[in-house]
Amino acid sequence: MLNSLFRGVSVAALIFAGQAALSADWVLDGASSKLAFGSVKKDTVGEVHSFEELTGSVSKDGTVTVAISLPSVETFIDIRNERMIDLVFNGEAQATLTAKVDIAALEALPAGGTMVSDVEGKLSLLGRDIPVETEMFVARLSDRKVMVTTNDLLFLGVEDAGLTKGVDILQELAKLSGITRTVPVTARFVFEAGSDTAQASPAAQETEVALSGDPAKGKKVFRKCQACHSFEEGKNGTGPSLHSIIGAGSAAADGFKYSGAFQDANLTWSEDQLAAFLSDPKNVVPGNRMGFKGLKKDDDVQNVIAYIRQES
Repeated sequence: MLNSLFRGVSVAALIFAGQAALSADWVLDGASSKLAFGSVKKDTVGEVHSFEELTGSVSKDGTVTVAISLPSVETFIDIRNERMIDLVFNGEAQATLTAKVDIAALEALPAGGTMVSDVEGKLSLLGRDIPVETEMFVARLSDRKVMVTTNDLLFLGVEDAGLTKGVDILQELAKLSGITRTVPVTARFVFEAGSDTAQASPAAQETEVALSGDPAKGKKVFRKCQACHSFEEGKNGTGPSLHSIIGAGSAAADGFKYSGAFQDANLTWSEDQLAAFLSDPKNVVPGNRMGFKGLKKDDDVQNVIAYIRQES
């Protein structure tokens, strides 16, 4: 999981030498970047998690440094977040990725160009230095912005990362028959030129605006919800069906046994109301029993609503 983050950063560092000035550091755009990982419990229940705080830079001499805030782990269940932080990560503040890259290697990649590259790096996690390598897909979004994603699904072994003891404890506390010990990982990293370089081109700005409220992106974010909800009419799971949810009442799904909090909420799920709930469910419906903590990024909220609008 964390290994793949480092690898992506290495590729981005190579790209930065392209058509932008080398006099300033390139900075990781944490709001546009994402590191997600999956887990499977009891052999059949899949869940998606992520780290919400990523920071990093690539200096003009090709030194890459990226920090993952371990306390920012988001599993959408508060008690599980706490256990991950305390028991799996042992209260450590961060994992650090470092590398020295050849920033002249990809100078020819133009704005709008893409490529696939093999890279190597090192991850420092819980006192271990773990050598890593992978293949990454690189897209030059503009003269001052680069996006790097995993080219294939990656897997991290819990034992290799030194996390076995903590995962054993999690499994025992949750009274689970099993938790996967090989973790699938995906990563997206966006790097932007420092403040003393040229501003983004109008074309790049228009592209970013056009991505707002994208149902395709919303579908990916909704994977965090699909273990409990579906859009099929009458198909309730741990949570109610979301069929025709827009314009419906807060306890309107036939056949689902709602908690008292939702029964008493007396809400109508307009898009604005859904946005407020997705951002802060405990505040919008106090006392609800959902494990969902809320989406921290406005873009994720708008993309999910676009997807719900399309599907429901």
